[in-house]
Amino acid sequence: METAVENKYTYKDFESDQEVRWCPGCDDYVILRSMQKALPEMGVKKEDVVFVSGIGCSSRFPYYIDTYGMHTIHGRAPAIASGVKLANPSLSVWVATGDGDAMAIGGNHFIHVLRRNIDLNIILFNNEIYGLTKGQFSPTSMVGQKTKSSPYGNTQPPFNPGELALGAGARFYGRISGNSPKDISQMLIDAHHFKGTSLIEVLQNCVIFNDGCYSNVTNKDVKEDKLIFLEHGKPMIFGKNRDKGLVLSNLKLEVVTIGENGITEDNILIHDAKEKDPTMHQMLVRLEYPLATGIIRSYNDLTLEEREAEVTKQVKANSKFKKIDDLFFSGETYKVE
Repeated sequence: METAVENKYTYKDFESDQEVRWCPGCDDYVILRSMQKALPEMGVKKEDVVFVSGIGCSSRFPYYIDTYGMHTIHGRAPAIASGVKLANPSLSVWVATGDGDAMAIGGNHFIHVLRRNIDLNIILFNNEIYGLTKGQFSPTSMVGQKTKSSPYGNTQPPFNPGELALGAGARFYGRISGNSPKDISQMLIDAHHFKGTSLIEVLQNCVIFNDGCYSNVTNKDVKEDKLIFLEHGKPMIFGKNRDKGLVLSNLKLEVVTIGENGITEDNILIHDAKEKDPTMHQMLVRLEYPLATGIIRSYNDLTLEEREAEVTKQVKANSKFKKIDDLFFSGETYKVE
């Protein structure tokens, strides 16, 4: 476990002396400040925090946080972060990655770190475009989207990061819009306290190459009616008037209006993020209206570290060798004079 801090930090303690070099208006600034405000609430020392990134706009993140950090190679941040965590389990390890970095060149590393359930955290900046390399389509770009590399429209169906993550066995998955700083901060704190791999997908706008990519659901005038913010143990209710909800009908999620056709709040599904069976979580991540945000899945399971420790314990208990010399001199030996 991380060492608890004696004196409380403020967000300014996590501001680095580096000039922040993102485009004006980019949601990356929101994510950065949300993280700087969340870190003092996590109760860990600055020297016990490490940010690891790959390549992309999001991957500048380690420069802008006054903690330890590593700017690594394209798509390989989860592998390097895994090594950092396994080498020093007391660290709070974070991966900052984008939709291209994580799900294109880094696809294998992304799914396998989720499968293994190493105790680290991933922030996925999803702007549905390659921003750093100037606007090529990414694995999350929509069909028909015109980009620098698809001038006649993208023909490749996109990944749904949540669906991909749950399919890979993710135990913790949250999704949040990039214009919700307080919710981002709280989700980061929750991810830190979760034991296992946590994944937070931030629906992040790219003002230069994909401006307005989520405006149809995240703009302030439509947000309450187009998004549902899920909280464990609470009814799945949304809407500006809090009169819409989700029910299960014919094995599908259906939107109903409370007060119509005999529907009451008692009919609305209760969100269970801690359920082991991911069936409902998969249905939620695939839902287009309303788009599900909040912590969709948070299932406590054994981590890779715990499983490895148990195997090591059993092997040691059953081994006839109690020290290295016992192993060295266990077979036929000879002496060189």
